[in-house]
Amino acid sequence: MKHLITLVVCIVLLVSACAQSQNTEVGGPCQGCEAVNEYGQRALKSVDTIYGFDTMPNKIKISGTVYKKDAKTPAKDVILYVYHTDQNGRYPTNASSKGWGKDHGYLRTWLKTDKNGRYEFYTTRPASYPNSTVPQHIHITVKEQDINAYYVEDFYFSDDPNITSNILNRKKPRGGSGVITLEGNGAIKSANRDIILGLNIPNY
Repeated sequence: MKHLITLVVCIVLLVSACAQSQNTEVGGPCQGCEAVNEYGQRALKSVDTIYGFDTMPNKIKISGTVYKKDAKTPAKDVILYVYHTDQNGRYPTNASSKGWGKDHGYLRTWLKTDKNGRYEFYTTRPASYPNSTVPQHIHITVKEQDINAYYVEDFYFSDDPNITSNILNRKKPRGGSGVITLEGNGAIKSANRDIILGLNIPNY
């Protein structure tokens, strides 16, 4: 009986240790964050255009500056991976989709901030998931040098009828608030969002 109790205690301690080690990763669990590395051999730039921009309606441009945790120093060479749904609220795929592209679709891109921490991408406004009231959003993953990839708060649209007070008033958004306001009356509406690395990110 004594040996059995000792064995149980050891198992509990082992499980607890494993759980703690898993939780030490910056940002915590992040399903799909591996996709940040799927850019292959392409040379990443601070500005890019997502597939379909030229032919699709509701064109938007999103830009901003990525700062270090002091919220003052621009962070260069940070990789940003963004992806979103199409005009039907789906993540579209095709015959060439592979890796996480099978889940995230081909409406995605990878950016690398310039020496001033700037980034900019052109795309079309995503739709909410079919038959849902989920707010329109654009996912974003961040990859700094020598730190594992982690996600920051999605981009949300302030004029989305489905946006919730929880999103608008979130007290500790990861990387800062993701709520953007589109401006302009031309063919392309623009919005700005700055990102602060490590802000409200566990284990940073």
